[in-house]
Amino acid sequence: MPGIKEVAKQANVSIATVSRVLSKPESVAEETIKRVLEVIEDLNYQPNAAARQLRMSETTTILVVVPDITNTFFSDVLRGIEFVALENGYQVLLGDAGNNPEQEKGYLNILRQKKAAGMILLTAGIEANLVEEIAAQYPVVLACEYLEGVNVPTVSIDNVSSARKATEYLINLGHKRIGYISGPMNSVLGRDRLKGFYQAMAQYNVKVEPDLVQEGDFSYKSGFNMMLKLLAYSHTPTAVFAANDEMAFGAVNAIEEKGLTVPQDISVIGFDNIKFSSIFKPALTTISQPTFDIGTKAMELLIGLMTKQEMKKTQFILENKLVLRDSCYKCSR
Repeated sequence: MPGIKEVAKQANVSIATVSRVLSKPESVAEETIKRVLEVIEDLNYQPNAAARQLRMSETTTILVVVPDITNTFFSDVLRGIEFVALENGYQVLLGDAGNNPEQEKGYLNILRQKKAAGMILLTAGIEANLVEEIAAQYPVVLACEYLEGVNVPTVSIDNVSSARKATEYLINLGHKRIGYISGPMNSVLGRDRLKGFYQAMAQYNVKVEPDLVQEGDFSYKSGFNMMLKLLAYSHTPTAVFAANDEMAFGAVNAIEEKGLTVPQDISVIGFDNIKFSSIFKPALTTISQPTFDIGTKAMELLIGLMTKQEMKKTQFILENKLVLRDSCYKCSR
């Protein structure tokens, strides 16, 4: 059966225009409406039930809140969200919380004022009880992060096991003195990835040296500065695991600024597999998240909430994988 993409292609318009023809024809030129409807008739295109229900609601706008729009990790998640949104007649409104919980709370007013039909949170920076209160009144989905004990549909990976997997890889390369640059401890991702690191070190009876565990904030700058701190100790690590790729890039550049090389002197592993990790020099070994799939699943869950579909499962843990590149090497010391 033909989809909205085929209609848009044959009518020589965007997918968003086809959606507006079906949901808000008053916003589209008459000639365009005629052309789109002719293609719809020729192809016998049938919008799905969710889209039809949405057109009956007050708004087809959905709000997506990201913690930091400058973090390229979220670009593919957003692509996945928008792909499903457009297929179902939605428009996506993006909100940047700027890593500020108070700013994140402000976006909740868009739901309260009924300017959005639902919301996808790509951050869990606000209090769990507030998220639960909003989710009891409006369709809300949490993606990438989660909140313990909160009954809100969620899509994420297992951050503990994936961090454990990355640490095990370094241990199996023979590294015994492993540094770790964590995310902020006030975030669930920061805590979970640190937990996975500790679990792997304990499982293989590798001593964790407290000085070699430093807290960053997921930014390039913090990765650079925390790596300089690790290099200041008399016994430098032979390998470093950074809790995201941005910090890993900072760590690599700090190592090279001190006249050392990656991976010959120090191996570095990251987390997230953002696009730049494959073209960075050296190409970064990292944990890959299924970002596009996280986005599509989150949007599908939100559609289910909005159209009051029966949901037998609301918590989804998607697969991750370790991507091996050039930034890790067998321990030579």
